[in-house]
Amino acid sequence: MTSQTPRIAGLLAAVGLVLSGCSAEPTSVEAGGAGNAPAATVSTPTRTGTPDLEVDVVASGLADVWDMGFLPDGRVLISERSGRLSLLSGTGPGAAVTPVRAELGDVYARGEGGLMGLALHPDFAQSRKFVTCSTHAEAGTPTDIRLVTWTLSADGTSATRVKDPLLGGLPINPSGRHSGCRPTFAADGALLVGTGDTARGTLPQDLTSLGGKVLRLDAATGGPAPGNPYADAANPAQRLVHDYGHRNVQGVAVQPGTGKAYSAEHGPSTDDEVNLLRPGANYGWDPGQGGTVGGYDESVPMTDLTRFPDATKAAWSSGSPVEAVSGAAFLSGPQWGALDGVLAVGALRGQKLMLMTLGADGAVASVSVPQPLDGTFGRLRAVRLAPDGTLFVSTSNGTDDKILRVSPA
Repeated sequence: MTSQTPRIAGLLAAVGLVLSGCSAEPTSVEAGGAGNAPAATVSTPTRTGTPDLEVDVVASGLADVWDMGFLPDGRVLISERSGRLSLLSGTGPGAAVTPVRAELGDVYARGEGGLMGLALHPDFAQSRKFVTCSTHAEAGTPTDIRLVTWTLSADGTSATRVKDPLLGGLPINPSGRHSGCRPTFAADGALLVGTGDTARGTLPQDLTSLGGKVLRLDAATGGPAPGNPYADAANPAQRLVHDYGHRNVQGVAVQPGTGKAYSAEHGPSTDDEVNLLRPGANYGWDPGQGGTVGGYDESVPMTDLTRFPDATKAAWSSGSPVEAVSGAAFLSGPQWGALDGVLAVGALRGQKLMLMTLGADGAVASVSVPQPLDGTFGRLRAVRLAPDGTLFVSTSNGTDDKILRVSPA
């Protein structure tokens, strides 16, 4: 199931914003080898300037890898949208891929839905806990999107549900459209969850709905995390809301040092966005136009400042065409040189990795695209930083998908 591909090296293209097409799934805008030992400790020398990037194929033969989590022993837990959990034997090229036994018969994989994001608990080394987000079905009928807490066995061969659900009731579209769903732990231990609006016009602005939001949860209980902006709301769902007015959040990244969180989300035919997340903020997506129109009017702006003059403007917008941005993570460590602190964002339709430099105001000041990850591997979905500071990226082409390791040369 795995193969080893020679290392691919290339210069980082020092270009500004590079745009080329977005969206998606075929019908929507989202749309034993080496490596068995734990990852070795690597040195992280301080460097200056912008490094060249090297890309290694760690594993292949996968399908729509949605997310990744790094175990303390150097193995990597991955989710595939069809409803599979697997464990990579290591972070080096040719890592073996071993299925993880888990009861996943309730996962409803259709369109953009299925087994999606996962996140290891900060105390995973002691608790062995991780959380997944998936489309849930009962007797074959999809009912909701839900978060489930699991424990991974000591040998990594099986996973057991320990809180099912941690949180249920996230809205769904039976077609799977705009499902979200990316969980990421914040610096303070709260669980941030980006959700989709399920292509329903009124949900992004409805504070009693969990769709089109970034939620902030207590990972132990599934209830609201302390300090949530609507903690005193009468409606239980609203207490979970950190911010709202989103279309389809695909990535959530936490900035090292500051703890600030950014989301990456899909626009319709224009304006994918990266947003700096602020408590209680409205990001201005309202395809229902306050309930005055039926259906799902995608001609409205992603950030509608006419309807919502106080809406929070995007830190970055793609313009047209969209890229179908997906996972996001901050590069961190002196080995990255001038790229230390840059936000890396994958693109599905755009089939590239975008490196975004942030200004002092938190907005994106410039965007570059490294040549080795510009159209070379197809659609890029998960983007996560490994404990050793290397960047891991997954492809999402449907067949022979790969886990890529990106490192400075």
